[in-house]
Amino acid sequence: MNKKLFIVALFMILVFMSPVFAQALTYVIQKGDTLWRIAVKNQVGVSELISSNPQISNPNLIYPGQKITIPSITSTKALETEVVRLVNVERSKRGLMLLTENWQLSRIARYKSQDMINKSYFSHTSPTYGSPFQMIESFGIRFSAAGENIAYGQPTPQAVMVAWMNSPGHRANILSPSYTQIGVGLAKDASGRCYWTQHFIKPY
Repeated sequence: MNKKLFIVALFMILVFMSPVFAQALTYVIQKGDTLWRIAVKNQVGVSELISSNPQISNPNLIYPGQKITIPSITSTKALETEVVRLVNVERSKRGLMLLTENWQLSRIARYKSQDMINKSYFSHTSPTYGSPFQMIESFGIRFSAAGENIAYGQPTPQAVMVAWMNSPGHRANILSPSYTQIGVGLAKDASGRCYWTQHFIKPY
């Protein structure tokens, strides 16, 4: 299986492809709930909640006692979090500050991986979202520094980390002292091939 890697190592001073979900959860709306609050609590996007609940005609009108479906990607998140752990292992060996996993950034990275599958490309520039920087900003995240690593074909977190660490440019992103947060997104194509995206940022 061909394995390819690209990198963006740029610093900046200064929407929707649905991923594949595992077994869904049922949530009973409580007094004071909004779709945004439910989304944040469950670390999913509002758009994913809306697409999983076609019975909600007006997303601004939900009622206590109403049942909604919350898409679950627990197994995917576990693999993404393992990549984050492995990144921090490498940083710890060198006395670097550990990166904090940002679930919203992981969601964006997951969209990027899925977009590469859906649009049949492998590039930092997405025909849907533009550059990694434009993509991150379009989801409302502001930053003073950002970078992206992408890869495909590696079947496990360990394998993709070995590939990235053996590539000077990717390694530079992983070990950069300029970043404080990370998001990792995994998507699989119809044949089960993994597409990986890492997003790194330093928020304002």
